[in-house]
Amino acid sequence: MSAARSLKTIRLYAISRIGWIKKQQAKLSAQERDTPREYLNRESHYLWGKRYLLKIIEREAPPFVDLQHSTILLYIRPEAGQEKKQLELDEWYRKLLKKAISELVSSWEKKIGVRVNEVGIRKMKTKWGTCNREAGRIWINLELAKKPEEWGY
Repeated sequence: MSAARSLKTIRLYAISRIGWIKKQQAKLSAQERDTPREYLNRESHYLWGKRYLLKIIEREAPPFVDLQHSTILLYIRPEAGQEKKQLELDEWYRKLLKKAISELVSSWEKKIGVRVNEVGIRKMKTKWGTCNREAGRIWINLELAKKPEEWGY
């Protein structure tokens, strides 16, 4: 297939999906914008698009994050600052996202006949994810753990 014909096919497909694209753009525009987090009690945090209140529980033990009803419980040492609290929550999000993504990748590998060698999670400023086909590597934006699970189709 020539490049011009391929481009024409892509354009036709995009035009056929214009309604869906506009709907997704409207949903994105309507989303609340996050304010910088301070990692304080009763501060709002999101998981899979749902809002949870953060509860800080200070204790002399290794840090731990748990989810109970509409609350994210962050067990952390009393001397821990904002940076340490953020680090612990980020690791918790990373663990949850890694589990969700591995199930999704496994499903899609079978459907499209490809093999993924590695899936990584990291913070990205402008993308939801990237893919290196030659290496079989996928990088996913950590922020996806905070968004509705619709990204999984």
